[in-house]
Amino acid sequence: YRRPSDEELKKRLTAMQYEVTQRDATEPPFHNEFWDNHEAGLYVDVATGEPLFSSLDKFDSGTGWPSFTRPVVRESVIDKVDRSHGMVRTEVHCNRCGSHLGHVFPDGPPPTGLRYCINGVAMNFKPKA
Repeated sequence: YRRPSDEELKKRLTAMQYEVTQRDATEPPFHNEFWDNHEAGLYVDVATGEPLFSSLDKFDSGTGWPSFTRPVVRESVIDKVDRSHGMVRTEVHCNRCGSHLGHVFPDGPPPTGLRYCINGVAMNFKPKA
């Protein structure tokens, strides 16, 4: 895998996608196309197409962002400590390209007890059909 240059990413991604994935921004809650998506399918990284999350692991967290109990493959995401905004959180990035995806919190439902709170603009959706 060859990570696209910053210039390539700016051309390929929308301004919001670029800010979220490359500059660790967060989109506003309830302002993304996937927070209320209930269709069966796979959520993939917007920059690489790497499979990240399955609709089978998606749940309604009430936060306004797509939330999942786990990634499709644990190794597809990496965790980083985020000390911004006066708190300590666990940030989630695509392991393949380093794109910022969102955060993971220990307040999710079974079976993992985790809530992967992911920016909708960081992903594309591939319907099962």
